[in-house]
Parts: sequence; C-alpha cells; structure tokens
Amino acid sequence: MEIMQTIWSSITTPNEGLIKLISIPFGILDIFIGMLFFTTVLNIEASKKRKLIYICTFSAISITTTFCVPTSYTVFFNMLAWPILVYFILQTSILKSILSEIVVYAITAVLEFLSANVCLLFFNITTEQIMLVPLYRICVICSIYLIMFLLTLAIKYFKINIQIFDNMHKKTKILLIANSILMVVIIAMQFILVRYYSDTMPLYITFINILGLIAYFSVSIYSIINSSKLEIASRDLEGANLTIHSLRVLHDTVRTFKHDFDNIVNSIGGYINNNDMDGLTKYYDQLLLDCNKTNNLYTLSPDVINHPAIYNILATKYYIADELNIQINLDIFLDLNEIEEHMKIYEFTRILGILLDNAIEASKECEDKIINVTFRKEENKHRIIVIIENTYLNKDIDIDQIFEKGYTSKPDNSGLGLWKVRQILKKNNNLNLFTSKTPEYFKQQFEIYY
Repeated sequence: MEIMQTIWSSITTPNEGLIKLISIPFGILDIFIGMLFFTTVLNIEASKKRKLIYICTFSAISITTTFCVPTSYTVFFNMLAWPILVYFILQTSILKSILSEIVVYAITAVLEFLSANVCLLFFNITTEQIMLVPLYRICVICSIYLIMFLLTLAIKYFKINIQIFDNMHKKTKILLIANSILMVVIIAMQFILVRYYSDTMPLYITFINILGLIAYFSVSIYSIINSSKLEIASRDLEGANLTIHSLRVLHDTVRTFKHDFDNIVNSIGGYINNNDMDGLTKYYDQLLLDCNKTNNLYTLSPDVINHPAIYNILATKYYIADELNIQINLDIFLDLNEIEEHMKIYEFTRILGILLDNAIEASKECEDKIINVTFRKEENKHRIIVIIENTYLNKDIDIDQIFEKGYTSKPDNSGLGLWKVRQILKKNNNLNLFTSKTPEYFKQQFEIYY
C-alpha cells in the first residue's frame, strides 16, 4: 500500500526527474507517430528498414539532447535534426523533408493547445503543472498521439495525400522551401512563447495567435501549390497539343498513301515489267523513307510514350528535327514510367533534352541526317538503357573533352550541356553514360541501374 502511495505521489506532484525519464519512451513514440503521419500525408515511400533506422537514429539524438542540452535549446536541436534525417535516411526531396516537420508541428501545436486547455479546465490546474506533473503530462501526450494516429488512419483510408511536389517547377520548389523554413522558425518561437507566457496571456489570445499563423502559412502554401498545378496543367496542355499535331500529321500521311496507293502499285509494276531491278531498288528505298516516317509518327503517341514529361521532350525535339529534314527513328521497348522509379524525372528529362539537342545540332550538318533513339530494359543486368546515335560530320571530335565545362564546337553556345550531364551523373551512383563513335554514327548510351 505504501509503495502504491509513493508511486501515486510521484506521478501527481511536480517531478522533473520523472518527466525526463518518461520522455524517453514517449519521445520514441512521438517520432514513430510523427513518421507515420508525415509519410502518409506527403506520400513518402520508404522501406521498413529505412523507417526503423530513422526512428532509432532520431530517438538517439532526441534522448541525448534531452539529458545533455538545456531544455530551452532541445527543441531547436531536434528541429534541425528532423529534416536532415528525413532527407538522408528516408531519401526524399528537400521540400518534403522540410514539410514533414511542418505538417507534424502544425497539427501538434493545435492539438497540444487544445489538450492542455482541456486539462486546465477539467483538473483546474496551471500550465506549469501540466509541464512538471507526470500524470497530467502523460494525459496530454497520449491524447495528442491518439488523435494523430486516428488522423493518419483516416488520411490513409480516404487517400488524402499530397502528390504534387515531385512535379513542381524548380523556382516554385525554392519559393515553397523558403516559405516552409520561415513557418518552422515562427512556429518554434510560438511554442516557446506559449510555454513561458501562457499563464499571463489570455487563452483566447494564444489560441487565435497560433491558429492565425498556421492559417496564414497554410493559405500561402496552398496558393503556391495551386500555382504549381497551373504550371503542370499548362505543360499537360502543351503535351496534348503535340499529340493532336502528331495525329493530324499521321492522318494526312495515311490519306496521302491511300490516295497514291494505285500509283505506287503501278510504278512497282512498271519496274517489274521492264525487269529494272536497279530502278525498283531505288524506288523502294525512297518509299521506305516515307513508311518509316509514318511508323515513327505512330510511335510518337502517348500510348507508346506513356510518360507526359518524356513525351513532351521527344515530341518537341521530333518536330524541331523534322523542320530540319532530320529523320528520327524511335524504338521504345519498356514502360517509361519505370524510369521515374529509379531516378528523378526532372534530371532524366534534362539529360534526354541535352543529348537530343546535341544530336540534332550534329546531324543537321550531314548529308544523311539521321538520329536513332532506343529505350530498352535489360532484366538480366538490372538496368534501363537509352541509346541516342546520330550521323556527324566532325570525325575528329574528342569524346573525352566534350564533357569539360565551356567546351563547344557550336558558335554562340555556352558549352555547358554535357558538363551539366556529368554533374548529374556524379550525384547519382546508379547512372552511367558511355560515349563512342563509329565512322557513321556518334553514340551516347545512358544507363540507369536498379
């Protein structure tokens, strides 16, 4: 009985030592619940192993700061560690790493305020008692975690997650990151102000202040996201226009073939009747060029090129080449959406665009203007290969020197294209680019390993 009375006395009276002790298991639970919440909301996919490493690492940092760093500075150490660990361990974008902290802090701020004030009214206690009395502290923390867990289940069930960040334009991402960092700093300051001055500040003022800040930044981030949606819609509309153009050209080409079919057959018959095999061979080669053009237009379809960003790049470059009388032969033997699973699509389209621009520039100077583009997957070697080969005039080109910064064989060009490709390759350990040349073709083989 005396032991029970001692335990009850310990948890119902101010006990800073016990508060620090219970902060260890509750800190780990806090990290776990927070991770479940932000990975669900932001649609962050990570393996169980990475999630476990994240929880263990962050828990170790949190426990260390709790016992080795003054209480007033602990929150800043944890806030700094949070996005860094999310970025490196869960391997997501910088923007999602910062937003992971914001969404959890925002919901926690509101829930802690509401839970604390319910305890203030229900138990008729002060804010200081909530912070120092273990029983009250446990009640507040458990209510916050329970609500966050139920919210996570609801978000997962109704699929209310955010998937727009990966497709944002770079400038929009920078603006959103700056806004998010500012929001984290201000929310942290509000936590401190509420903690130290809540007894002297009216409750409704504190509540309105926190809600006002969250509402302001939420509206700001919402506006930025809507602007990004407009950018994406504009890009999709451009892709739709390219598709319509492809279908129109294909339709006109097929109509022309149908209209000229009788003439084509009669011409072939004339060569056969005269036993003119040389003439027939020459005629066939000319006819084959038009057939290949029709086949390429068929390949240039969203059904075949089933990734919008890659489709836009290929379609745009195709029509640029077509205006220069360059023949582009497309061969696609994989689902292009698989590329996005193994590298950032923004980086892939940059590399693809640069390589195609170089191929167009080189082949337009040749008598035979040809570019061959091949996408294929090699399951046995666990890699995706993109091959771009083109005819070229300068047979003495140095395939090592072309990647140096500032090197160019084109007038009025910065020479930064292939140098930028090399920088992207250096950042990713699963990417390779092999350059080679034959008397006929200059070849770039881009490899993505998985």
